[in-house]
Amino acid sequence: MFISEFLDYLLLEKKYSLHTATAYKTDLESFLGFYEENYGGTDIAKANYAQIRSWIVELVDQGISNRTINRKVSSLKSYYKFLLKSEQIDKNPLAKHQVLKAPKKLQIPFSEQEIELVLDELTDEDDFESVRNRLIVELFYATGMRRIELVNLRLSDVDIRSKQIKVLGKRNKERVLPLLSTVCRTLERYLSLRMALIEDDQNGYLLLTKKGVKIYETLVYRIINGYFSKASSKVKTSPHILRHSFATHLLNEGADLNAVKELLGHSSLAATQVYTHHSIAQLTKVYKQSHPRNKK
Repeated sequence: MFISEFLDYLLLEKKYSLHTATAYKTDLESFLGFYEENYGGTDIAKANYAQIRSWIVELVDQGISNRTINRKVSSLKSYYKFLLKSEQIDKNPLAKHQVLKAPKKLQIPFSEQEIELVLDELTDEDDFESVRNRLIVELFYATGMRRIELVNLRLSDVDIRSKQIKVLGKRNKERVLPLLSTVCRTLERYLSLRMALIEDDQNGYLLLTKKGVKIYETLVYRIINGYFSKASSKVKTSPHILRHSFATHLLNEGADLNAVKELLGHSSLAATQVYTHHSIAQLTKVYKQSHPRNKK
């Protein structure tokens, strides 16, 4: 089998994160287990479409969502593309596979009022964790950066004088984002408290726990979810919804789609366009207010 070579390819050539490569590995091992149990095979490179389709049917019977099944099959398809590219197979068994229909996942952004409620709650607090938490909320909403990008920020990435911050995105693509004056003021407060907390800074990461170690993704999720679940009645209150809110609010105010694409670090406009459906409501309002025929 060539699974380990495929994972090396994802990490070294495609520059995928370890988290993403691990997800691919899990999906491949899921099919491998099925293939061994039902067909006695140990090398999924030799599997045919009928065998893969029987795995898909079993996943459906288990009640797994179409969206999850499509992701698993996509991992397998990428593996076969790799084998085809490296001439280990002469045909991709999933080349003509049609994805299962899945309902569109509607991400509802926070309102501007909900975000202000959270920031107001954090305004009067002046301890290290409260100021850090306010900075996290402000950075998400002011830049639209991803959670992993925020976690990996370093002190050297911040330029308060120029009001800019450097972000390392997917596949090690670097982008420089502007900072609002309000964010810079919170940054200055945080850095002062950080300096008092950490005497001997060895790691250089911007955002730390109160124990002085690098902040981690699950903690960031808990922080955002904790504040926004109190301020908002929305079902999902994750860091990604703040990124979603950033994009939606910019587009509602007339921001250029290409500019929002660059700020988000998307490689194509298609990825950014998922945010535009929330702007339709705003556009409809403007349209009705402005169109001459509607005024009559």
